[in-house]
Amino acid sequence: MRATPDLSHPRTILSFDFGLRRIGVAVGQDVTGSASPLGVIANRADGVDHVSIAALIEEWRPTGLVVGMPAHADGSASDMQAPVSAFIEELRRYELPIETVDERYTSVEAERVLKEARAAGTRGRISKDMIDAAAAVFIAERYLGGA
Repeated sequence: MRATPDLSHPRTILSFDFGLRRIGVAVGQDVTGSASPLGVIANRADGVDHVSIAALIEEWRPTGLVVGMPAHADGSASDMQAPVSAFIEELRRYELPIETVDERYTSVEAERVLKEARAAGTRGRISKDMIDAAAAVFIAERYLGGA
């Protein structure tokens, strides 16, 4: 059974689903253990859009950052771990605690949930941006669920 969060010091986190083109972002908090998608941040050849990340940090005032760490199904290191680790090093400029969580299957789960919502008529067209942001929600919820 999950421990009751210490509500005298509520935590708000920003979670990131790193991709070579887009980085999905979500905000979560431990009072409810839930998260909401915020959208995506560009990750182009000239680098990550840190202006957007700084604006999100200013707006949400998180107590920490959480980054999904990719791995293969068997748990072995993924080729994406090096770029994700480099992104984590870039995030250190914000002087916030940074933690990682296993992100295996978060994008697959996000796409499945969005497709189910579309089939139920509660959602229209599904974009890659929506999938990336929804994957960041799953990353946040995994982190908050393990807290």
